[in-house]
Amino acid sequence: MAKKLFIPGPIDVSPDVLAKMSEPMIGHRGKEFSKLMMSATGKLKRLMFTDNTVFLSTSSSTGLMEGAVRNCVGKKCLNIGNGAFSDRWHEITTSNAREADFLSLDWGKAVTPEMVDEKLSTGEYDALTMVHNETSTGVTSPLYEIAKVVKNHDVSFIVDTVSSMAGTKVEVDKLGIDVCLFGVQKAMALPPGLAVCSVSERAMEKAKSIENRGYYFDFITFQKYLDREQTPATPAISQLNALDYQLDKILDKEGLENRYKRHEEMGNLTRDWAKKNFALFPEEERYSSNTVTCVKNTREVDCSDLKQKLADKGYVFANGYGKIANKTFRIAHMGDRTVDELKEYLSDIDGVLGL
Repeated sequence: MAKKLFIPGPIDVSPDVLAKMSEPMIGHRGKEFSKLMMSATGKLKRLMFTDNTVFLSTSSSTGLMEGAVRNCVGKKCLNIGNGAFSDRWHEITTSNAREADFLSLDWGKAVTPEMVDEKLSTGEYDALTMVHNETSTGVTSPLYEIAKVVKNHDVSFIVDTVSSMAGTKVEVDKLGIDVCLFGVQKAMALPPGLAVCSVSERAMEKAKSIENRGYYFDFITFQKYLDREQTPATPAISQLNALDYQLDKILDKEGLENRYKRHEEMGNLTRDWAKKNFALFPEEERYSSNTVTCVKNTREVDCSDLKQKLADKGYVFANGYGKIANKTFRIAHMGDRTVDELKEYLSDIDGVLGL
């Protein structure tokens, strides 16, 4: 029997969505594929609240992180890290021979508009990277407040929304995000292997002036093929079938506002449980994520033992991540997960731990 995944990605995929991946294969240079691709990208624009160009990439989100750096960093990049995945931005930037500074925050802290404004005011940078929802720490930085500050500076605003998109409202155009990227295996509730990004006109123009963009993640090459309603390389067609179908469910069946409210309800439920029995890892609760809760293991519970006992009950449990792996554990509540399923999981943890 399949176990319920309460890990922050990949997460459970509904049977009807999985079934869409078994549809007959089609050629990726024909009209049938072009129709499918343009249908999905049109719906993605609705999801992301954007009129910007949307690209599909057969890769993980990390691939598009590298693409964003290669296409949008010309002078010097400011990378802000407050967890494992935002820290990765700096490694990607420097490994691609782009000059960069790293503003490293204590894990558990949120990025604030004040610190962003202070660093950008030096005029040293032409790009800024950050993670909206840090999956390793359960911290959601105040993106709307940060965006207001970023607009005062001439920088490419590059944002990882990997574990927030489709669970938390992210209005790309209103926020002025130049590159907004995410994978489909988290709050989108799809199998991994496909990543998405929106790219502003300003970022596309900038990319034309930057050398050594590579090939696989070159935005100019992406655009060249998008103009033909195709992708540069062979795409994950089965994934795209599922994506197009799932977007209909998200946008029209459940509705975005209802989806956001469900995620907020699950976030509140999990936070209340964590505060009652343990403690929250984020320093300020107001910055706690509505898609994944990072719990401080104040009881010093043996997480390996808990993981095995929950596996016996049909669950996959999430340990902490990175340098806080032994101090925390995580509870994901995203995608198509229901409030009742989450309540049952928390109740079963209570039973195993005798809480």
